Formats: sequence, structure tokens, C-alpha cells
Amino acid sequence: MYAAKAVLVLGLAAASALVSPANESSGKDRRGKSGDVKPISGFLEKGMSWLAEAQFENGGWGAGSHTRQEIRDPKAVQVDPATTAISAMALVRAGNTLREGVYSANVLRALTYLLNQVEDSPEESSNITTLSGTQPQSKLGQNIDVSMCAQFFSRILPYTKHDRKFGKRVTAALDKCLRKLERGHNNDGSYAGGTWAGVLQSAMAYSALEQGQAAGRGVDADVLNRSREYQKGNFNAATGEVKTDKAAGVSLYSITGNQRATAKEARRTDDIMEGAKKKGVLGKDAEVSVDNLVKAGTRKEEAEKLVRAYEQNEAGYRQLDDERVLSGFGNNGGEEYLSHMMTSESTIITGTGKWNDWTQKMSGRFEKVQNSNGSWSGHHCITSPVFCTAAVIMTLTADRDAEVLVADKKGKE
Repeated sequence: MYAAKAVLVLGLAAASALVSPANESSGKDRRGKSGDVKPISGFLEKGMSWLAEAQFENGGWGAGSHTRQEIRDPKAVQVDPATTAISAMALVRAGNTLREGVYSANVLRALTYLLNQVEDSPEESSNITTLSGTQPQSKLGQNIDVSMCAQFFSRILPYTKHDRKFGKRVTAALDKCLRKLERGHNNDGSYAGGTWAGVLQSAMAYSALEQGQAAGRGVDADVLNRSREYQKGNFNAATGEVKTDKAAGVSLYSITGNQRATAKEARRTDDIMEGAKKKGVLGKDAEVSVDNLVKAGTRKEEAEKLVRAYEQNEAGYRQLDDERVLSGFGNNGGEEYLSHMMTSESTIITGTGKWNDWTQKMSGRFEKVQNSNGSWSGHHCITSPVFCTAAVIMTLTADRDAEVLVADKKGKE
């Protein structure tokens, strides 16, 4: 690991000095088109408590080595950036920030750890750590740490951008991660270094670029488009064919990556249709089609692209009605939980009312397999209870991130 700077565990006085957006309070609901934010259930609260306790003093969390998947003690492994980032994001999504929430101190320690990691990494390196062989790296991709950290920095940026201590550091760290992501994309839009289920690393890279752009940072539009098109190319809505050569043969991983990548275009399609209906340009029963989007004022080429994305997104949900697809590898691993997280995010972004049914189904599944201590574990590949617990929390609290997920602010191009 790059030489670590001393991690300062900041006290309440320092934490209270942080400047935050008006909606920082965890008590304020954040809503999208999908409806009201759901209260956090008791079993999920138990999971968050376990996750917070699993954090190391230096602010990190760890998933452990892929060669020692049997280790389930969260303090018997080495910390790694990817697992730290997804764990911190889970706590933020659940309503904790740098100065609000029961677990605000955990978020603050994680931020300090991750900033040190990124700042100590050479600009030209493909990753932000020299640590290798972690479960996320071995099963998702060798550079998964970059994608996860970029997502975390984009998410925490609104709470630090006016802060003297962290504002410039978070912005610089995010930009550094985005540059690494841009350089690491292959010509076909996949992300370099993919391993067992490399399509998931590529999906996380796409989400990181999308969120970075929405946060107003400089993202190469061509790289972002190639990344999106790669995910879209893994699923044919008309035939149901799924490419799984980079997904360990598991349809779930490719389908959910496709859902996440098509979500914003699907939402835009729905918005155009609804706007045209309100203006009387289209009838109230008009269905999504290229002709109808053109009537609504969309260029034909753009209409064709939007309809394709819309149809893929809708077909993805139908695929997940098949238990054989939804179960992924056949039993739960971190890869399955990460895939379910992407479907949750897609339901919130599209705002088509699927969130309630989806979260009800997944809540029941997750509660049944929760460990007695409040955590969730994987039964293949990514077995880490830390990684799996964080992904479950992210899956069931996506509605609380509606504003962030739906945001479509254009960064510098």
C-alpha cells in the first residue's frame, strides 16, 4: 500500500465546522419520481450497526484476500480502498454525512483514509493502491478501487466543497480518480483489468464517470459514451440474448449493468413522452416509439437511441422475474448483492414506480439470509461480510439517494 499519512480522528468540534448543503440533515426525505422515502427497517439498522463496528481505527474497512475466503472476522483482514468506499457510501446513502447522523464519525474517518490513499498514489498509476489480491480485485477487476473511490468522492463532494479543510482535497482526489478511469478504458468501452466478473468492474466504472459528470467535474464525453454503449451491448432486448463472456457466464451481472447504464436515457424517454402528452402533441395512451418521440420534437437518430435504451431497461426488469436470472451464480456472493444494487439505482433513476415492488421483494430475501450478528455474507467468490453488508444497505436505501442518482448536470467536456 502507498505510504499512509497519519490519519487524524477529528473531534466533534472539527466535524461541526464542516459546511454542508441545505438538505444534509438525515431527517429530510429525498424524493424522486418513485415516491416517498421508505423508513429504514430494524434488520437493516442492525446491519448498519455491525458495519460501523467493523471499521478499523484508521478509517478503512477490508474484504480480505481471495485466497482466504473463509475468513469472516472483519478485523482479521487488511483494509482496502474499494471495500472502504462502498462501506462509507452505504452509511452516507442511509443518511449519515460528515456532521449529521449516528455514523458521521465513521464517514469522516473513511474520507480521511481514502483521501490519503488517492493523494499518495502516482498520477500515472492505473490504481490508487499497490495492494493486490483482494476479493473485490480478484472477482471484479484489478482496478475496482478507483471506481469505488470516485463514486464515494462524487457522493460526498456536496458536503465538502465549501469546507476549507476538505473541499479542495475531495475535488482533487475525485478528478485524479476520473483521470485514471478515463485512461483505463479500452476502445470497446470496457474497463481494463477485469477479472472473474469484469463486466461488474466496467459497470462500476461507468457509474463513477456518470456521477462525476453529474457532480460537475471534467469527464471525457467520448469515454463516458463508450462505457455506456459497452454495457448496452451486453443485452439484446428483442431476442433476450445476454453476453456473459466477461460476466463469468452469469446473466444477472450483464443485465443489471445494462439496466444501470440505460436508466437515464429511459427516464429521458419517459419525460419526453409525458411532456408531449401534457401538451396534446401525443394522445394519453401513446406508447414509446421512434415515431412518437419524433412527433414530440426529438431528432430521429436520438429517438432511435432512446427507444433502444428504454426497451432494454424495461426488458431487464422482465428478465429479473425469472428466479434463475435473479439468483445469479445460484447463491449469494458480493457480485449478486452488487448487481441488485444496480437494479435498485435503476428503479430510482427511471422513476417508473418499480421501486416499491422491487424493494419489497428484496427486503424479504435479504432478511431471510441475514446473519445473526446483523451482517450478510457471500457464499461464493466475494464472501466478505463487510462488502456484502455494504452492498445490501446500498440496495435497500437507494430511494434516499434519488436527487444524486437522477442528477444530470453536465460537467466540463
